[in-house]
Formats: sequence, C-alpha cells, structure tokens
Amino acid sequence: MKKTLLFLFLISLVGCNQNPKTNIAPWVAYDESQELEAAQKNKSSKMRYRLIQSKVSNKNDLWKSIEPQIQSFTQQDYLSLKPLILEQNIPTLQAHIKEGLLTYEKLTQWYLCRIVLFENDSIQALNSVISIHPDAVKIAREKDLNKSAENHPIYGIPILLKDNINVADLPTTAGAEMLKTNLADNAFIVERLQEKGAVILGKTNLSEWANYLCKGCPNGYSAVGGQTLNPYGKRVFDTGGSSAGSGSAIAANYAAAALGTETSGSILSPSSTHSLVGLKPTVGLLSRSGIVPISSTYDTPGPMTKNVVDAHILLNAMKGEDENDPVTLERSIALEYKPFSKLNSFEGVRFGVNKKFANDSLYALAIKRIENLGGVLVEFEPEKVNFKNFGKILDADMKIDLKNYLTQYAVGAGLPKSIDDVVRHNSQDSLLRIPYAQERLDGVFASNLSLDSLEILKNQIKLEGIAFFETPIKQHNLDVILSINNWNAGHAAVAQYPCLTISMGYNKNGSPKGLTFIARPFEEEKLLKVASLYELKTQLRKAPSEYQ
Repeated sequence: MKKTLLFLFLISLVGCNQNPKTNIAPWVAYDESQELEAAQKNKSSKMRYRLIQSKVSNKNDLWKSIEPQIQSFTQQDYLSLKPLILEQNIPTLQAHIKEGLLTYEKLTQWYLCRIVLFENDSIQALNSVISIHPDAVKIAREKDLNKSAENHPIYGIPILLKDNINVADLPTTAGAEMLKTNLADNAFIVERLQEKGAVILGKTNLSEWANYLCKGCPNGYSAVGGQTLNPYGKRVFDTGGSSAGSGSAIAANYAAAALGTETSGSILSPSSTHSLVGLKPTVGLLSRSGIVPISSTYDTPGPMTKNVVDAHILLNAMKGEDENDPVTLERSIALEYKPFSKLNSFEGVRFGVNKKFANDSLYALAIKRIENLGGVLVEFEPEKVNFKNFGKILDADMKIDLKNYLTQYAVGAGLPKSIDDVVRHNSQDSLLRIPYAQERLDGVFASNLSLDSLEILKNQIKLEGIAFFETPIKQHNLDVILSINNWNAGHAAVAQYPCLTISMGYNKNGSPKGLTFIARPFEEEKLLKVASLYELKTQLRKAPSEYQ
C-alpha cells in the first residue's frame, strides 16, 4: 500500500516538488456509471447514490487555491514530516514545533499536500473538502514569525470548518447551489478561533442544508460538494450526517481538527461512523451567529477530533458571550485555557446502562471495560417519549431562522432572501440542484404554525426529553448515561443535554461504532474527564488503513 501511495504521490501531486514551474495534475471527471449501478444494490436505501461527483463544482478550483501555497513544499517534506503529524494530537504538534522539528507553515502545507494526494485520485477521493482558504499558508507563516503571541494551544493549528459556518474570504454554501456566491463575514466562533491564532484551512462538505433538504437521501451529499465518502469503507459504509465532510476529512487526517454543527445527531452521527471524538455541547455554550441555521432552538456547533484533548482545546477556543446570540449571555464565557483534571479511575462514577442496547456486543464490551475501571453500572428501562411534533418545530424554526440568516449575513448577487426563494430556485432544475428532491424544504415552505403554537410544542417536547434522562438520573443518582452513536441524539436535542461520542471499536465488517456519554446541561467537563480516561485505557481508534 505504501508503494501505491508513493506512486500516486509522484503522478498526482507534482505541484509538491522542488520545481516551482510544475502544476498539480488537473482533475478530470471520470465515468461513475458502474459505481452508481453497484450502489443501487446496497442494502441501505440511504447509500443508493445517484451521483458521486458534484455537477456544479470543479475540483480544479480547489487546486487553484492550493497550488501556489505548496510550491516550496517537496515530496521529501511530506514523507519526512508524516511521522510527526499523522494521527498526532494538538499538544504533540505544538511540542514538535517548540522543539524545532516542525513549523506552522510546514504543518499547513503538509495537510494541503495530503488533501491533493488523495482527493486528486478518483479511487481515493472522499469528496470531503469543498473549499481551501487561499491564504492559509501565509497566515501560518505569520504565526511562525510571531510565536510570542501564542496564548492558546489552538495557535497556528490548521482546522477545517463545516461549510455552513461563515468564514470571511470563503463562500458559505451549506452545500446548496444557490449559495455558491454567499460571501459573509466571520461567524462569532470563527472570530474567537482566529483571535487565539487558529489557521482556517478550508471548508468541509456536508449533507446539504444540514440534512434538512430531502427525506431518505444519502448522508453527506450536497450539490456543491458531491457525495462524501467514508474512508473506512468508500461506498460501503455510511458517512453519517450532516457533518459528514468534517468526519471524513479528520478520519483521513486532512487537518488537525474540524468543526461540525448539530441539530439532532449531526455531530454525533458522523463522528461515530468515522471513529472520532464528537462533542455536541449544551445549547447556549457556543454561539450560533453566522451559521446557516435549521433551528435556533436546537442548533449548536461543536468539535470533531481524533482524540479527547483536541476536542477540549477546540471547545475552549470557541467559547464567549455573543450579543447577537442571546442564549449565550451569562451561559458561555471565554475562559483561559486550562487542561481539565484527569480521572485515575471510575471509582464512584455512576453510569446509566440502557437496557434496550444490552444486546449490542460492542456496547456490552464497553460496559465491561468501564466496570473494570471501577465504574458503577446501573441498568434502566428507558422512558417512552412522544416526539411526533419535532418535525413541525424544525419546519417552523427554519422558516424564521433561515430568513433571519439570509437577511443579516448573506452577501452576494442573486442570493435568496427566504425559504420561498430557495424552493423556487431548486425547482427550476431538479436534476442539477436537487436530484433527491426537496421534501424537507417543501415542508418548511408550507409551515404555517403560529408563534404561540410553536412555543407550546417546544415546551411540551422539552419536558419529554428531560424526563427521558432525569427519570433514571434521579432514580439511580447517575452521573452519565451511556448510549451508542447518535441513537439518543433526538432526546438530547430536545432536552438540550450535552453528548460526547468516542470510538468503542468496530463491527465485524470493519465499520466504526461510538460509545456516547450524555450528561446534564453544562457538564461538558464531566464528559471530557470520563471520555479521557476511557480513551486512555482502551486506545480503540485506528486510522483507516487506506489513508495511512
């Protein structure tokens, strides 16, 4: 495999050599008809792809952003730096830089070269990256020249952002063809990251409109980015959604870390399917200003990383009260970064075990590991809940919140001003713009729920979600509820409880699966402590074999 990759490197990444006159080999669209025919036989209806390559974007536009930034970066640079960067956490990368083994500039160039190496090959391409910041290397070089400004571990570290998060100088598309020219000012959390010195590498693909476009369509598909694929099994394993590109890109080591967003499962799902740590914070801990919304009631950004310490670093770097997002006021404060105190054992920590998941072999094994580390396990029968109006709430919220975003942030000629504009525009060319239709957006368009009725439904469903968790927590004095992947993401969404998922191993077919910890609002540090010890004692994450 190493010889194959080196060969691909030599023929595909000719821009990464010592001759500045050479160029990256151009991307040429390939015939995907056989792949699509095979996809129709997939057992999962959500993986019966109708297309893989984007019909509205050209990967050569990516190479135009990358090529001038890697002219000074050689093939030998890539290979020699690989042991210092591949699968390493942020503190280790920072240590290498302090030791003089690495620079922020070389680190950024290494990731850019790696993106080209895999994404410019039709066999290896994951379609996980939508855009690249044209000044990423320049910014990284400035970080090298001003190391005295370092006051946070995120300083100089290249990260990718889901393409529904505003970044100045890059379009924010939400994967939608109609937003390809949307140039908006930085989201609040991007300002916080840049204040602390983070290098924005680019944007990742996603399920279009954060998975609120169509029903039953593939996770990770967008008109702008095409079909995101899972590096653990391309066209075999689902990516999860909607932060699919962030999951796929970080699993393949295209950046040090990434941001996703979640309404209900959109961080937890792709993190679990890519053997990552995904943290869905309490709503109100992080600002949503400058993020293309589904629901101001449930939306939140969050980190997607290869390990727990990186998730903590990214979470801390984004915190801050935002006057444009009132839910953060007096709830989210910018704190000096401090490593959280580590647990030596789970002695005295009480874990709720959902009886409905007891037959899952990986869940059972994870529970046994926790017990061996001193954890107290308490089985509970989950409460029955009624979430039948959840979709109505999302429809009504998106109709209001998307209009507010488009009015306040969207900048560019011909951009929509409401959901009405989006639905009409898509209908003009369904083959190009909405090959899987747009039933969810149609529902948003048709929503006529009054504000009073909307508030009643929100209060009712929140009580249902809180009861789901609080009944066993109070009855058994629990610290943490144990779940799988995004299986309780809806409950956590309506209750506004934080969740953290981490690898608990792989199914027999090789697909990753996550153990998900859930706690009460604003108990993120508890989740980080518990997950950190579990990670230390299990070390279950393995990089995808074809991307090492």
